This record gives sequence, structure tokens and C-alpha cells, in this order.
Amino acid sequence: MTEYSGSGDPARSLALLWRTRERVSRKGRPDLSVELIVRAAIELADGAGLGALSMRRVAERLGVGTMSLYTYVPGKAELLDVMLDTVYGEVPEPPAETGWRARLERIARDNLALYQQHPWLLQVATSRPVLGPNAIAKYDRELRAIDGIGLTDVEMDSVLTLISGYVHGAARGAAEAAAAEQRTGLTDEQWWYAHVPFLERIMDAQRYPTAARVGVAAGEQHQAAYDPEHAFEFGLRRVLDGIDVLITARKG
Repeated sequence: MTEYSGSGDPARSLALLWRTRERVSRKGRPDLSVELIVRAAIELADGAGLGALSMRRVAERLGVGTMSLYTYVPGKAELLDVMLDTVYGEVPEPPAETGWRARLERIARDNLALYQQHPWLLQVATSRPVLGPNAIAKYDRELRAIDGIGLTDVEMDSVLTLISGYVHGAARGAAEAAAAEQRTGLTDEQWWYAHVPFLERIMDAQRYPTAARVGVAAGEQHQAAYDPEHAFEFGLRRVLDGIDVLITARKG
């Protein structure tokens, strides 16, 4: 399933994100707060996935009635926006004393770690971004990591979009590989060796010489059809190389 950020009522969502929402007339519970509700929702999604998220399930986790939550959170769509903004606050600032390449590499690794810590993030489409304080602060920090290196403002935004998209794809590939192992009960190495005898009988190396040669080499190297860690490291270096070409061209 896919959820969409920014799909709630904009006034209520932004008021909740920035904690400017006025208290409703009915008195809320003294043992509840926006922070407690959001943290319970994040823990629920971390453990059971985004499909398990509902106002009722969050209320059960907190041991309160579902209607009690609506004193603090307008609905699930607004809750999701605050969940996103909250976890964005976990991403640290890249070290300023390093070069731009090291800073971008740190940004990529920290964002990958965020997906690993909160896999449900992969189920949220964020083309309409959350405009909360942590999301904006994160964007500002990451922009400052590449400010003053010769890129235009639009190119700076595009570089972050490139890094973000790359990390998202790598995180999704790793998550799918982990899910395959969990569902089948076979490690990648076990799956590979189970298929090799059949592949050797049906694979015509003369008809597909390049695929046969490269496939064998990659399979022997990774002991699997796909190695998420290798794919991430290899791809990240190539992405940074491409950005380096752009920066060098600007300087030239």
C-alpha cells in the first residue's frame, strides 16, 4: 500500500506540525499529548508496517479510547505528516569541516539509515513534501552542505533530489531482498545454489555469451543474484562522480 504525504487538510496539518493549533473547547486527557500519540504511531508503523496504522490501533497502544486522540490530532492524514516530520528530526547534520563529496556521502548514508530504522517510510509518497519544522531544517542543512561549491540554486536542489532518489531506490531494493528471505525462509546464497543446477542445464552460453559470463562472475562475487550493500556503495560512488563532473564544469 502507498500513503501520500500532504493529503490532509492543509490548515490543520500545518497547525499540528508547527504546534499552533488552538485547543478545542472540550478538555483533553492530561495523560495524552501530540508527542505521545505520534511516538506511539511511529512505534506501531516500525513494528507492523504502515498498513497497520490507524487511529484505533494507536489508541489501543496508548490504552485510551479512539475519540480521545481527536482532541490532539485531526485525523490519520495529518498524523502521518507529523510522523514524517518527527523522524526527519533524527537525521544529524553533516560535518561542516569535510569536503562537499564527504558531506553528500554522509547525507546519503544517514538517509539510508533512516529508511532502515523506519521501513514504513518507503510506503509514503512524498512528492508533496511535509512542510514541518524538521523537514525544512533537514532540507536547509543538506543544502548548506553543498552551498558555495559553484552550483546554481536550482542545481543545488536538483543534487539533493538526485541523492534522495538514489537512496530511496537503494533502500527499497534492500528492503525487498530482506522481505524475500523472510517470506521464503531461504537466504540469497541458499536460493542461488538451489537454482544453479537448473540454470546450468537450460542456460545456453553460446546463445547468451555475455549474460552467461557476467552473470556467473556477479553470482560468484555476491553469492546471490543481488547484493544490496554492493549495489548501494557502487552506485553512490558513481552518483558522486557525476556531481563532481558538474562542479568541475562550473569551475571551468
